[in-house]
Amino acid sequence: MLYSTFTKLNLIILKVVHIVEALEGGVYTYFRDLSNFFGDDGISKNIETTIVYSSNRKGISSEKVNSEFSNGVNLIHLNMVREISPFEDLKSIFKLIKELKKINPDVIHLHSSKAGVLGRIAYFLLFKKKKVFYTPHGYAFLRTDISKSSRKLYSIIEKSFQRLFGGTIVACGDTEFEIAKKIGPSKLVRNGVDIPPIREYFLPHQNSKLTVGILGRITAARNPKLFNDIALKFPDFNFIWIGDGELSHLITSENIKITGWIMDKNIVFETLNSIDIYLQTSLWEGLPIALLEAMVLEKPVIATNIIGNKDIVLHNKTGFLFDNIDELENYFEILKENKTRADFGKKALKRCEDLFDTNQNFKQLFALYQESFSAEANKMQK
Repeated sequence: MLYSTFTKLNLIILKVVHIVEALEGGVYTYFRDLSNFFGDDGISKNIETTIVYSSNRKGISSEKVNSEFSNGVNLIHLNMVREISPFEDLKSIFKLIKELKKINPDVIHLHSSKAGVLGRIAYFLLFKKKKVFYTPHGYAFLRTDISKSSRKLYSIIEKSFQRLFGGTIVACGDTEFEIAKKIGPSKLVRNGVDIPPIREYFLPHQNSKLTVGILGRITAARNPKLFNDIALKFPDFNFIWIGDGELSHLITSENIKITGWIMDKNIVFETLNSIDIYLQTSLWEGLPIALLEAMVLEKPVIATNIIGNKDIVLHNKTGFLFDNIDELENYFEILKENKTRADFGKKALKRCEDLFDTNQNFKQLFALYQESFSAEANKMQK
């Protein structure tokens, strides 16, 4: 049991509430794993975990969440919208206040930009001092699909809210941590994946053609146009996009297969295991979960040289980082060799085991909650 890991820590029972609006893709996987860790019998005896979430994102429903998240955590569905909407946002804030008053948590952990704004306003209006943590999962002001003025606005909001409401930023990746330290008090707890269940899908295989794939929603963040351009440049390779999305019309190259939405995770991991190289074409990231899942399945990675990707991929060891499509010819040539791919893949798995094991990283989060709560309790006693 996980409880045995913590028996020496003189634990204090506390209540933690997580608030998230952006429950999709990697964030969904993060929360599913978080629920399994903190919902474990041993852990839940010492920490009561509640997840307040919105199911407005594509492919997410309360039924899905209830069926895949641990019974050991409390789940509260609360409507939040992604875009800025004063009327809807105000309704969400009052609902959050109502739920927080009922729970009376010791710790509030906010995830992604929208929950970071709504949650901090709700916290302020509670008029009760709580420990507040905030994980951006990729700062909104780093997005490249929005105007420069919008990015500036998001940057002002992030810095202003940190200054006004305080709290500790919990960065999910090393570069995000470096940025966060310039905004406010910060800690690093990396994203990770649950390695043993994913390893069950690893099987060596041999494709007749080199097969290059990506897993995720087809959105601006994943840059489907670049993925398509790469497929056009390398017509002798097979390409596969595991997923679907609103920008699927940008995928036109005949050597690309789009699987569509796959609801069965067994099929998702079997398909991911069938590729030879994982290609991450993102324009921006927090710390991409799908990329980690591919590395656990010993896939060498070719990824855009951006925040998130460069925190995971070791250039010329576990894969390659690129700034320009012209660099790829050399990288694909190197990775054509089975032996080279296998060598890169083993190093990729080892890197995940060392740094991106979700159970080890959630232990850090657990300790962070305990440390901050104990410090606050000691301060109140003095």
